[in-house]
Amino acid sequence: MKTKLTLIIVVLSIVISLLGLNETSAASAYTVRKGDTLWKISKKLRIGLSEIIGANPQLSNPDLIYPNQKLNIPTLQKAKSMEGQVIDLTNQERQRNGLSPLQLDWQLARVARYKSRNMRDVGYFSHRSPTYGSPFDMMKSFNIEYSQAAENIAAGQTTAEQVVREWMDSPGHRKNILTGSYTHIGVGYAKGGSYGTYWTQMFITK
Repeated sequence: MKTKLTLIIVVLSIVISLLGLNETSAASAYTVRKGDTLWKISKKLRIGLSEIIGANPQLSNPDLIYPNQKLNIPTLQKAKSMEGQVIDLTNQERQRNGLSPLQLDWQLARVARYKSRNMRDVGYFSHRSPTYGSPFDMMKSFNIEYSQAAENIAAGQTTAEQVVREWMDSPGHRKNILTGSYTHIGVGYAKGGSYGTYWTQMFITK
């Protein structure tokens, strides 16, 4: 199985938040409560607003929802399980090196997931996306706030353990994982495409 790794790093001072999409998504039900809006539901459940709208084509006007209405809430259990394993393993490496663990930023995770899917669906392996531009252009378009940022990408690894091990064996990727000033992480996993799997790690300092 062929695998690839690459990374990118930059220090910026910019203000930049979010979006989302489906993979092989299951869905759960949510009952609208008094005072709910789709935006409040999105923030509460940590699911992108666009994903919720996409999972509910019956909503003729997404700005109008009412109590006791049933909504489909997309879930990405397999992808999120793999992504969570990568975060746990990354934090284990940081703690072995005397560093604080990174906090999951769910909005950044959505961006990382978009990047992995985009590499799979468009058919490239690069930090620069034909769709979104550089990782930092992409973060900006999703309104992610940070003062410092970096990205690791990989393709072809079949487990979280393998991808983190290969990143740790690569000096540049290892440096991103072990940079003490980063505070938050988002990980995106996508299955399929010419490499079989695509992985994105995004790091930011808030």
